[in-house]
Amino acid sequence: MKAKKEQVEEPELEKILDKAAKLGASYADARYQNYEYELITVENKTLKTYSSRRLSGVGIRAAIKGAVGYASTSDLSPKNLEKTLENAVKAAKSVGGERKPFGKSKVEEANVKLPIKVNPFDVSPEEKVSLVLDANKSAWISDEVKSGMTLLGCSRDVRLFMSSEGARINVETALVGLFHETVAKVNGVMERVPYSESMCAGFEFIKNKNWNSFTADISKLAIEAASSKTPPPGTYPVVVDPRVFGILLHEAFGHASEGDLVSTGESVLQNKIGAKLASDSVTIIDEGTVEGGYFYPFDDEGTKKKKTVIVENGVLKNYILDRESASQLGLESTGNGRAQDFENLPIVRQTNYYMQPKDYNFEELIEDVDFGVYVGGRGTTGGEVEVGMGTFTFGVGPSKIIKNGELAETVRGVVISGLILETLKTIDAVGNDLLIQTSAFGGCGKNGQRASVGTGGPHVRVRKMTVGGR
Repeated sequence: MKAKKEQVEEPELEKILDKAAKLGASYADARYQNYEYELITVENKTLKTYSSRRLSGVGIRAAIKGAVGYASTSDLSPKNLEKTLENAVKAAKSVGGERKPFGKSKVEEANVKLPIKVNPFDVSPEEKVSLVLDANKSAWISDEVKSGMTLLGCSRDVRLFMSSEGARINVETALVGLFHETVAKVNGVMERVPYSESMCAGFEFIKNKNWNSFTADISKLAIEAASSKTPPPGTYPVVVDPRVFGILLHEAFGHASEGDLVSTGESVLQNKIGAKLASDSVTIIDEGTVEGGYFYPFDDEGTKKKKTVIVENGVLKNYILDRESASQLGLESTGNGRAQDFENLPIVRQTNYYMQPKDYNFEELIEDVDFGVYVGGRGTTGGEVEVGMGTFTFGVGPSKIIKNGELAETVRGVVISGLILETLKTIDAVGNDLLIQTSAFGGCGKNGQRASVGTGGPHVRVRKMTVGGR
């Protein structure tokens, strides 16, 4: 049986783009992807699963009179690539009518490979399994630990983008990480604390960290949380951990700044460029390559992802845009056209979305809080956001009461809620630290697609936030 073709070279895609023009396409692009992923799961000291997945294919987009057609295939034979192009052209013609062409984007040529020392897929399965088993066993620090689950994730993603405009972009990245969750029970109260650390790097990131201490620390936090009370409900000054604030910013503000939601009127930020939306301390950035975040130097439309200032000193300056939303809003793409894989069309997505640090240290952030809450990041479980209204409700990790400018007792089951624009206006101090994180265990979901992102920022003090307990 003939082996399936899994790679495509630039000349093959060049032929497809040339033929697209002959079939009447005013614009065409082709995206080749080769992706592999491994996930190891250990639960309660026992190996549960060792799964791997690999995919490769090409997606072809063709525009005729502004109407866009798309088709994809995992059969990379020249004959089938031509058939896929023909399907994309047929889809564009079936849309019919005259539409606005894509927004402008500078034509780029680049070959970018994330520098790594150890390819995760060159490490033996035995070594990986042994590491995860040891980390899981180390979480069982007392009889109060009732269950523990540890995951190791590794991925490698190679993407080649070519367009009829002349763009030629090769990007290769790797992502590795370890996740652990401990469930503890104390005096009849159960509490779970999930947490992970990931990095766009080779397996050296995994080898260079003490994951046994990592899982043991999570268990200590779970036991401490199970031994604690819930916070008194009310509206308080809060100091927010960068892990929590990064997720909150991504979900409640980042999605609202996405150009497709703005252009369709679904965002609370529509028609607000130039408006003062936050305190002077707030500067918000979306950036493609930043320490700790997801490595994303170019988007899936071949546009270089530069540093985009969304909010500067409280004033809304930009939206994040792909080529289509840029065209609709009369602007230029910011390099935020992202696709989950070759089977999907690019849509507007965040990359590494974070708040810029300022000049307060942690002690200064809490020293003049008479009574409030330090909102903890490890153990955050997510929440609900209404982009059109700008409302949010988030379950966060074990936290601390602040009394007379000092950290006091731990509280569990903490829930924060509010209006994101009101929250941003009541930020009165921003820390001088910066933590940005990504994840090898999922990502941001939108329109049925998932994408790896980075979230984070510094510690932030908010003068008024509603706090409750679950």
